[in-house]
Amino acid sequence: MPIDAARALAEEPRETRLAWTRKDVLLYHLGIGAGRPATDPAELRYVLEDRLHVLPSFVTVAGDGGVAGEGAGLDAPGIDVDLTAVLHGAQRIELHRPLPPAGEATRTSRIAAVYDKGKAAVLVLRTEAADRGGPLWTSDTQLYVRGEGGFGGERGPSPRLPAPGREPDHVVDRAIRADQALLYRLSGDWNPLHADPEFAALAGFDRPILHGLCSYGMALKAAVDTVLDGDVGRVRSYATRFAGVVYPGETLRIRMWPEAADGRVRLAASAVERDEAPVLADTVIDHD
Repeated sequence: MPIDAARALAEEPRETRLAWTRKDVLLYHLGIGAGRPATDPAELRYVLEDRLHVLPSFVTVAGDGGVAGEGAGLDAPGIDVDLTAVLHGAQRIELHRPLPPAGEATRTSRIAAVYDKGKAAVLVLRTEAADRGGPLWTSDTQLYVRGEGGFGGERGPSPRLPAPGREPDHVVDRAIRADQALLYRLSGDWNPLHADPEFAALAGFDRPILHGLCSYGMALKAAVDTVLDGDVGRVRSYATRFAGVVYPGETLRIRMWPEAADGRVRLAASAVERDEAPVLADTVIDHD
């Protein structure tokens, strides 16, 4: 049986050491489209080491691919699935304090939940990272595994947020370079779905798709720059559901609804060239 939920949940947490440098942060920021235009002072703080601000979504690649590199969850005891059947379903990160531009940390990872959606299974991988100063971040990664449901497990939550009751306060478009997935994967997510046309075809796509976590980072950067005065330290948590794919060469349209009274920003993203096909949904940034 490909998924043995009881065995996966009973497995002891895995502990690994992480280390990252300013070069890693710079590469990540370039991978999500920072540095354009190259002479804009607001962009240079993402791509020049002497004034570097770390976007919180960097935690998804910190160390060795971070959350994405923890396809580690896919080789946990009790989990034996086909990589072509795996999609990133949702992502949430919580920041306990601002991220240093270079550092070391201990990362603890475990399978926190296994849900049976009938035609698919959902794995929830929880990761916590801390350094000598204490906790740095907590992340929950939901992996959707097609064809692996029906094992009699708990169905799990299906949260959907009500649509905002007004037009978005801000709408920004971000062009995705044709080679952006090739650049982003250098931060540690080597899944061939994002680079190899033959592998993408096996997964049911006519060409490689952009990493969901790349669009996730692009959307957060847009919100920080547009709503949070460019202050990365104001972000406390960031959660999204991956509602669809976007392809390199397309345009990501990001809609934002600030809710100042609640200290949050609602967000949605779509692919402009495909009739506003949803990309990110049920997206919330909690901030100071």
